[in-house]
Amino acid sequence: MILVTGATGTVGREVVRRLPDGMSARLMTRGSARGVEKGPAGSAQETVIADYGDPGSLGRALAGVRTAFLVTNRVGGDDDARFLRAARGAGVERVVKLSAAAVLDPLADDLITRWQRANEELLRDSGMEWTLLRPRSFMSNALSWVASVRSERVVRGLYGTSANACVDPRDIAEVAVRTLTEDGHAGRAYTLTGPAAVTPAEQTEQLGQALGIPLRFEELSPERARAAMRARHPEPVAEALLASALRQRDGAKAQVEDTVYSVTGTPARPFRTWAEEHRGAFAEEPAGR
Repeated sequence: MILVTGATGTVGREVVRRLPDGMSARLMTRGSARGVEKGPAGSAQETVIADYGDPGSLGRALAGVRTAFLVTNRVGGDDDARFLRAARGAGVERVVKLSAAAVLDPLADDLITRWQRANEELLRDSGMEWTLLRPRSFMSNALSWVASVRSERVVRGLYGTSANACVDPRDIAEVAVRTLTEDGHAGRAYTLTGPAAVTPAEQTEQLGQALGIPLRFEELSPERARAAMRARHPEPVAEALLASALRQRDGAKAQVEDTVYSVTGTPARPFRTWAEEHRGAFAEEPAGR
């Protein structure tokens, strides 16, 4: 039995879609089970509603589980500690954790990175087999541009010429499924990137080509970016994201790795492919909606 936490999330839902036919899996979500998209017909999958803050629900989710895919996103919280404690008590043997590539950067000392490093250490010290997945930024972060692309044909962001070796969440999921279902990945940490580093300006151009419309990149000042981030996130998280953007400007996120290929045998998808395959998300909504 495999447990997939965050089964409705960006990576979790892609993991669910790729689980082998007939494999027993439990799909954990904090919301309604109706939001869970199950795998192919014939998959032995069940959905469970559980929360990291509710030991009873975690115990039910983990009952009979041998391997778990762990995703947490409450920055600064203790969800990892709660989950690992419950998993160890339930007899879980292996945990594959979604972390972040920034943990390897000695100059990264922001809140989010410190939290991820601490969570990795908790897993390594848990006594269970572990595997760490450390992706760069998700290509799907570009979906935050949908509104401005639809209404103004503009993409706004920080540091338009700074490069990031961003990765398709589907490639992260492909690696995750291999590590969940195959032997030989215990004690390994995989840094996951796309096949090339791209800048926000280049992403804007490639997205425009995929949509068949001209798009313009508008670089935000740090002040405007800070105001926008503080409107969406708590101040410590907003400041961590700004620090991350500065590191990207200085070249800290441009390194490309071939890990997706070495683990799956399939090359990582470029951003251009992601853009072409997600054109529908950026298409203008029909009038009257």
